[in-house]
Amino acid sequence: MSTVRLTDFIKAYDVRGLVPEQLDASVCRALGSSFAQVVALPEGASGIVVGYDMRPSSPELSRAFAAGAAAAGVDVTVIGLCSTDGLYFASGHLGLPGAMFTASHNPAEYNGIKLCRAGARPVGLDSGLAEVRDLAQWQLDRGHLHGGTAAATPGTVTETDLTTAYGDFLHGLVDLRGGRPLKVVIDAGNGMAGLTAPAVLQREGLPLEVVPLYFELDGTFPNHEANPLEPENLRDLQAAVPAHGADLGLAFDGDADRCFVVDERGEPVTPSAITALIASREVAREVAAGRSPEDVAIVYNVICSRAVAETVAELGATGVRTRVGHSYIKAVMAEHEAVFGGEHSAHYYFRDFFFADTGMLAALHVLAALGGQDRSLSELVAGYDPYVASGEINSTVADVAAATERVLAWGREQGARVDTLDGLILTGPGEPMWWLSLRPSNTEPLLRLNVEAVDTETMTRVRDTVLGMVRA
Repeated sequence: MSTVRLTDFIKAYDVRGLVPEQLDASVCRALGSSFAQVVALPEGASGIVVGYDMRPSSPELSRAFAAGAAAAGVDVTVIGLCSTDGLYFASGHLGLPGAMFTASHNPAEYNGIKLCRAGARPVGLDSGLAEVRDLAQWQLDRGHLHGGTAAATPGTVTETDLTTAYGDFLHGLVDLRGGRPLKVVIDAGNGMAGLTAPAVLQREGLPLEVVPLYFELDGTFPNHEANPLEPENLRDLQAAVPAHGADLGLAFDGDADRCFVVDERGEPVTPSAITALIASREVAREVAAGRSPEDVAIVYNVICSRAVAETVAELGATGVRTRVGHSYIKAVMAEHEAVFGGEHSAHYYFRDFFFADTGMLAALHVLAALGGQDRSLSELVAGYDPYVASGEINSTVADVAAATERVLAWGREQGARVDTLDGLILTGPGEPMWWLSLRPSNTEPLLRLNVEAVDTETMTRVRDTVLGMVRA
């Protein structure tokens, strides 16, 4: 009987575990087999597609997964090294369920798997991942696969490279030709953008000069963690942009599905401002194609700046708020046929990219917007970033419910409007404007606080008051 407990490291949206203590070849073979049986075969898919990132363990683990799926009777197309959005492209382009081996921005000792159905539709615990997990656990506990019998006709395993096709597809959505020349510093963080950025942004004929930082694929992350959400991981890029006289900087996380932007001064541009900027472009494109603005939906999560909702309203489009998390935002986008969705964590979703998230397509939008006019990036985005935000502040608490109740009681005393779409959201009753989000972690005894206000004084007052109650 296996001593591995898959419930320890299969989370709400993906698999993320330590190698080899939790995730090894035998576990991946069982997961490949169960993914074939739970997702691919019942859907009638002709096969699955598998990709992997630059982590040292990724080739072996992905091979084991492919072998398990093939033994269950499913043909496997291995696209090799790719970004997570490259795998989503392959799933949509080929019409196949997919598996991406990556632990995103996690440290080197981790690896994981992101699964999707054909057309890059997400697989989470409530949409098939729990069944995949449970069947794999059953197989591991009994020391065999496929309920004791392999498929009468095993599937094949073939290899192909879709990197060029991925780049072609993105450039078909955003055309950079004709814009003014731009110099851009790109920090790949030794992650998969070291492969995808040259393939997409260093093509002949583009008005771009790329200054590369840490393009060498290295899953041990020798320079800094590939998590640009942490300020210390942006410092090299922030220094390099003004040092090179660049127009902007781009930073990608380990699997290159998130993109962070730095302006010409080396100052970070908030993901909310990027969301508002891209929303404006996508709404304008739909209107130019003959659609009424009110028929164009833009999705954003509850932690995005108030400026996003205000921008969408000014455009006359329909804004749709959703909970934090890619499975929620993808489902809401599909439900509303939304053209675009953005999250505070720099995940950007596009209808024309199979409703999936892609940092590289977001980068192309920013480059096109900047290159299509004469202002600097800081001037271009200023109107999309009028408020002061605390950033996400995590607090370890002994009693999450009690701490939340204290904040709720205080909010009611202030006359704040209460919203519970995702955790607790309080909006101040009048001027000066402020709002806050207090959300529990799904996996740890943490509360995550975000505060936004019209000015620094108000933001600081609300932030410090609430943190005092949370940490009491």
